[in-house]
Amino acid sequence: MSGALSWPFLRLYVLTLLYFSANSILNVIIPLRGESLGASNTTVGLIMGAYLFTTMFFRPWAGHMIQKHGPIRVLRIILMINGFALILYTISGLGGFLVARILQGVSTAFFSMALQIGIIDALPEKDRSQGISLYSLFSYIPGMIGPLLALGIWQAGNMNYFTAAMVAIALITGAFGYSAKMEKEEASSVPTATAQGASMFKSFAQLVKNPHLFKCSVLMLAASIVFGAVTAFIPLYAAQLKSGNAGIYLMLQAGTVVLARFALRKKIPSDGKWHSSFIMGTMLLLAAAAECVSFAVTGGAVFFYTGAVLMGTAQALLYPTLTTYLTFVLPQANRNVFIGLFIATADLGVSLGGVVMGPVADISSYSLMYTLCAILGASMIVFAYDRGKRLSGPNEEASLPK
Repeated sequence: MSGALSWPFLRLYVLTLLYFSANSILNVIIPLRGESLGASNTTVGLIMGAYLFTTMFFRPWAGHMIQKHGPIRVLRIILMINGFALILYTISGLGGFLVARILQGVSTAFFSMALQIGIIDALPEKDRSQGISLYSLFSYIPGMIGPLLALGIWQAGNMNYFTAAMVAIALITGAFGYSAKMEKEEASSVPTATAQGASMFKSFAQLVKNPHLFKCSVLMLAASIVFGAVTAFIPLYAAQLKSGNAGIYLMLQAGTVVLARFALRKKIPSDGKWHSSFIMGTMLLLAAAAECVSFAVTGGAVFFYTGAVLMGTAQALLYPTLTTYLTFVLPQANRNVFIGLFIATADLGVSLGGVVMGPVADISSYSLMYTLCAILGASMIVFAYDRGKRLSGPNEEASLPK
């Protein structure tokens, strides 16, 4: 096999699967544990949101540290931090959960930046979308099993099983990561410090000034708020439904992401053009998914699980499409920094999905909260429209830092 399916890349995908396997369990256990301890939706949302909010904050600095100290050395350090965080979940309450989420966020900032930028830079243009899709696919595979495992652990009422799962994941991921090697081409794939041009703080302004980055970031932010609301509150919302299981919902959503990303990886645009109809259709799927979840409280499990499939399809298509587009149209000298900022908007959106939508659920209901998510997704259908085939060229003067 060659390209995105060659052995060096497959090894990175397997490491990704191991690294993110804990989250598929924690995304169910944390809300349920929080509720059992009397936490409000606002508190649960803050704890869940702390993970990717921290990731977003540290991501811009991750590339610099990887460039300075080398990807393998940094990888080994962050795997130790991640392992400590997983063990902390097993010996603490809500306060410890918050600290553990923050530590996980720091680790993920470095882990995901090194791997994603490495895949983008190491693959030829025609294979970029496949590589990005496969990386993201392997990060979702644990979601096909983890939620059901988490519910089984919770319903068994024996948290020793939870402790065993976290310790095992920490040890296996650490051992696999410590044995990982990175060839010279892959090592150079991380952001290349001085060649990035403007300082990190000046680069933040490009989220508004650069038309490509602005459009993609707004779309990703809005969609990620919806994804975050699902991650944070589906385990609690499902308990209010007459029929509907959070584990099955999350398994269906993750399974759809995996199948769609693999089956449609060659269909994702990889030509540097803005495909309005494709992106508008994806946002329509997102809005329909959120509304199906909202209506499930009345319509039952059929709408609940339909929402899972639609949500997974939208999730499978949007991120790799926008990321691949940006790799073509952003200025080469600052591309990795700008992509890091784009990924940070996705992190921020998922975080806000818990932090902002938690109070909404406390004040109103989960159903109304998901209806608001549907309205947000629908508004992005109009925003995604563009009359031209391409917003503008990658060397556009306005896209360069001043």
